[in-house]
Order: sequence, then C-alpha cells, then structure tokens
Amino acid sequence: MSVITASRALRTPHIVSEKVRKRVADAVERLGYAPNQAARALASATTPIIGVIIPSVTNQVFSDVLRGIYDAIEGSPYQVQLGNTRYTSRKEEELLKVFGSQRPAGLIVSGVDQTPAARALLAGIGCPVVQIMDYNDDPIDMMIGFDHREGGRAAARHLIEQGYRRIGFIGARMDPRARRRLEGYEQVMHDAGLYDERLILTTPMPSSVTLGSQIFADFLAMVPDADAVFCNNDDMALGALFECQRRRIRVPDQFGIMGYNDLEYSATSVPSISSIRTHRYDVGRRAIEMVIAAARGERPSPAAVDIGYELKVRQSTDRGGART
Repeated sequence: MSVITASRALRTPHIVSEKVRKRVADAVERLGYAPNQAARALASATTPIIGVIIPSVTNQVFSDVLRGIYDAIEGSPYQVQLGNTRYTSRKEEELLKVFGSQRPAGLIVSGVDQTPAARALLAGIGCPVVQIMDYNDDPIDMMIGFDHREGGRAAARHLIEQGYRRIGFIGARMDPRARRRLEGYEQVMHDAGLYDERLILTTPMPSSVTLGSQIFADFLAMVPDADAVFCNNDDMALGALFECQRRRIRVPDQFGIMGYNDLEYSATSVPSISSIRTHRYDVGRRAIEMVIAAARGERPSPAAVDIGYELKVRQSTDRGGART
C-alpha cells in the first residue's frame, strides 16, 4: 500500500474502500500511531478539531449539550476539544487564543455575551463559529439557541393565569442567560400591575438543590404573603419544593413553584415540577451539523436559529388540570 493511500484512509476515509480502511486501522493500532495535528495544520491550514467552549462541565444543562455534540460528531473525521470557562470572561478569552493558535475546523461557544476582545478574536479566527444556548439578532457568524427573556415571560404569564398574584423570583449564579429570564419575569409582572422588587431574591453562589431550599426559606421570611415563585433553574425549584414539604405548605393549592430547563427529575418529583423545557441536546447536535456544513463550504441558511422552548405544566402549578 502506498503512503498516499494510507494518508487518504486517515484523512478522508470516506473516499477509500472498507478493505483499505481496515488495513490502515490495523496498522495504526499495531504501531501505536497518532496523527501529528500541528503537521496537518501546516499542510492543510486547519486541523480536524472542533473547539467547544462551555461555562461548566458539571452542570447537567451543559452535559446534555455535550451529549448532542458527541453524538453528532460520531463517525465524522472531526474531533472535539473542550474548554471550560467556569463562567469567567477572562478564561474565555484565554481559551479563544489557545484554540485560535491550533487552527480549528470550527468553534462552538456558549452564549452571546462575549467581551469586545472575545468577539474580535472570534471574528478573526478564520473558521466557522456557532454561538449556542442563547439567541439574538447579532450573531458573530452562526447561532442556535432560544430566547431566555421569552422563557421568563412564559413562566410568569403561566403563574398569573393559574391565579397566583404574589409571584416571586429566586435565582443563583445570575449569568447573562439567568438575568434575561429575570427580565422576562419583571416585564410580565410590571404589565400585570403585580411587580414588587421585594419579591426578587438572588445570589451569586452556584445553584444547587440545597441552596434552593436555603434561598427559598430566606424568601419566605422576607415576603410571607408570597403565593408562588419562579426559580431560575430546576435545582432551585426542587429545593423550594422540599422546603414547602418541610413546612407543610400544600403545592400547588397554597403555593406554586415554577422551574426552568426541565431536567429529568422535574417530571418525576412528587408533586411534579412545572418548568420551561429547553432543547439542549438538539442545540449541541445541530451546532456540530452547522459547523461541519460550513467547513465544507455549505453554510446553513438561516445562519441564526431560534430553536424555541416548551412550557411544561405539571402538578406544582396546575390548579386547573390542564397539563402538557
């Protein structure tokens, strides 16, 4: 077998026969060969790396995104390289410089709130870029996500429709996406003549079920006449539910609880928790498809996609039996 044929089997396996691919794969395994990505970059201007920059590797929301990414990339000639910003702009800028020096085939980055320096790096990086998990009308290149303000509006509207009036908001680690959910809530409460700033309690601490219980207890101490709460994620909502159960507060009759993201346990808790479902797996999968298509010169249209959300009405807010 010639060197050229072996190279084709490694670089573009779809253009050689299955027999050749197997022979090359056997040789690679026997010799312990690993492709030199730097050499590839010199030869082809890019590596087969798709960089993925997310703010957390432990948050289940981004675990679902990664599952979609890895499922979509399976069987392609590309590989994922992961970067974790830990919710800091400085780290995001550092990672963008690292990825840019590696000549990636594409980049997937979380959110739309990059610093001017980060936006400049992304605009000049020379590869397809997809911003994910948020949506606006100003993509750097491509975008797929959902409108967090509208999700917050939908949550607040639902609670009002169910007859709640003293509706609070509790939130932790208020990143830009969480702040937009709060803004949506505030707008609906203002429009309904129900807004009261005392009904809002947030903390910069990382969210958890335990923290949700603690913050909700503090919330009730501040506004004992509250009758519902919109939580900026499902961890906080589950914590609020546990605190209600400890206090013998009947949900939803005495108190309504609304979450966000619709994690798996929201449908199985007792009572089940109403939430805004976000299509995180689909975002990850379609982001990879967009990058690969653009890298092949087949830029997707439209370049910015609002994948939407779903209002999942369950027992924690349903006073009228209309569940979805």
